[in-house]
Amino acid sequence: MSTVRETVEVEVPLHTAYNQWTQFTEFPRFMEGVDQVTQVDDRHNHWSTSIAGVHREFDTEIVDQLPDERIAWRTTSGDVQQQGLVTFRSLDATHTEVNLAMVFEPTGMAEKAADMTGTLDRRIKGDLHRFKDFIEHRGQEEGGWRGRISPG
Repeated sequence: MSTVRETVEVEVPLHTAYNQWTQFTEFPRFMEGVDQVTQVDDRHNHWSTSIAGVHREFDTEIVDQLPDERIAWRTTSGDVQQQGLVTFRSLDATHTEVNLAMVFEPTGMAEKAADMTGTLDRRIKGDLHRFKDFIEHRGQEEGGWRGRISPG
């Protein structure tokens, strides 16, 4: 298993950063290699990705979601094994700290090579920085889901 951690400060209020992150179908706009995310229901998403020339599809489940604080997920089926947590912390009225931690198991030769060379680490960290650019450029969220999903 490999772990990636990254933190960025975004120049938007806490609720704006959080609300935008809940718009999973918009992830391809700032996540490299993510072709499509289909939101099945409040808890489940289906992902289609192309990384290192390899197409993968998988399903995720949100296991913990607390508005303006955190979203935790894990894969439930498909070609990818991962779990992650994104947290949000208000720094002041117009700045938010976004922390991302992911644990994943590279599968196949291409993903293992990309992991060994640091390509996956750089890509995931780059995704978080592209999120920063995306939300700061927009200045406002495109929507938001503020429901609570409790663990267990």
